[in-house]
Amino acid sequence: MAPRKTASAAPLFTGSDALKPLAERMRPRTLDEIVGQARLVGEGRSLRRAIEAGRVHSMILWGPPGCGKTTLALLLAHYADAEFKAISAVMSGLPDVRAALAEAERRFAEGRRTVLFVDEVHRFNKAQQDAFLPHIERGVILFVGATTENPSFELNSALLSRCRVHVLEAVSATEIAAALRRALDDGERGLGALDLAVDEATLATIAEAADGDVRRALTLLEIAAELAEGGQIGQATLAQVLADRTRRFDKGGEQFYDQISALHKSVRSSDPDAALYWCTRMLDGGVDPAYLARRMTRMAIEDIGLADPRALTLALEAWNTYDRLGSPEGELAFAELAIYLAIAAKSNAAHMAFNDARAEVRANGTLEVPMHLRNAPTKLMKGLGYGQGYQYDHDAEGGVALDQQCLPDALAGREFYRPVDRGLELKIGEKLAGLREARRVARKPKA
Repeated sequence: MAPRKTASAAPLFTGSDALKPLAERMRPRTLDEIVGQARLVGEGRSLRRAIEAGRVHSMILWGPPGCGKTTLALLLAHYADAEFKAISAVMSGLPDVRAALAEAERRFAEGRRTVLFVDEVHRFNKAQQDAFLPHIERGVILFVGATTENPSFELNSALLSRCRVHVLEAVSATEIAAALRRALDDGERGLGALDLAVDEATLATIAEAADGDVRRALTLLEIAAELAEGGQIGQATLAQVLADRTRRFDKGGEQFYDQISALHKSVRSSDPDAALYWCTRMLDGGVDPAYLARRMTRMAIEDIGLADPRALTLALEAWNTYDRLGSPEGELAFAELAIYLAIAAKSNAAHMAFNDARAEVRANGTLEVPMHLRNAPTKLMKGLGYGQGYQYDHDAEGGVALDQQCLPDALAGREFYRPVDRGLELKIGEKLAGLREARRVARKPKA
């Protein structure tokens, strides 16, 4: 496909706009210009109808970076004919919140409402979040909180009960490419006056590299335009702009836990390709290697267990290998481990047995150790019957004293461990079934 030429009729932007990044200049001015959120603000959607009618409500906008949260808040103020006030929970404290609310109170007394936009609202503590409540209730402010974290975990219930939560999605590469085309064609706010030659493949590459973030895509395009030679964004320029780009990965947020959950469930589902993918995604995003090693070791214990005891050994060896080699060489050990854990035979029997035994301990309290199992190092203890009747299994026929009870009397006959019929546990199960049956026979009362 031949390179596309941008329009060149309009002059370059001047004045204060010259200082603004392309992403800010190209911020949508109408709901129709928003890309990627058709589910919320597409034609005929309830939120769009409410916004266009000026019947907006306090809300939480939850979504990844660059998906349009700030833009939507600005448009809410525009359509509601309200003042727009923005504060950042990263930069602001309670005094800043009180000042913003006092300003909103003055406007309210004059008959004007304020859209108070709080970016990164999840970073405010409970006291700071509570400060908004009476003002939301009285209608002094239309509260719009933006967060990249799950509101259920990060915001207090009082604030959530007064706001509707709207979920915004990462923008697709196709929709980002459309935003890039608009920036290239716009001679008033965008790059139209530069007369750049940009082919569709280049736009698609930038859109993919943005990883769902429209702001990031526009920033990459602006950098590429600055580096372009002869009005052409070539492969050399593109390679320079996209060098060392990173994917979205929040080391402490929900996306982080979503990915480790995906890795664990892929291992459990015996899907080595998916397990390798999620492991690689986390390594690429800068996960703490010790955390990843610990979680995969847990998978070896919880989901593979005694069906393949080698999994635990391999997990510990992969951890040790990484500690010795570091990145990037040691990351291969994690990749091999993810594949092995996924294809290994699975059993949670030991895990379930441990849970059952723990529940029994909590339910029954401190049950006494049977007298014959107690150690008797002193004459007094021997006289009290400690160790009396104990059978030394190595001296018994077959190496097992079948009629010897080792559980407390209240739990006699209780079975916690139930091996599955997979991997090594198939053999373990056969042996254990034989032992349990032999014990039942040996413990039957003699006729």
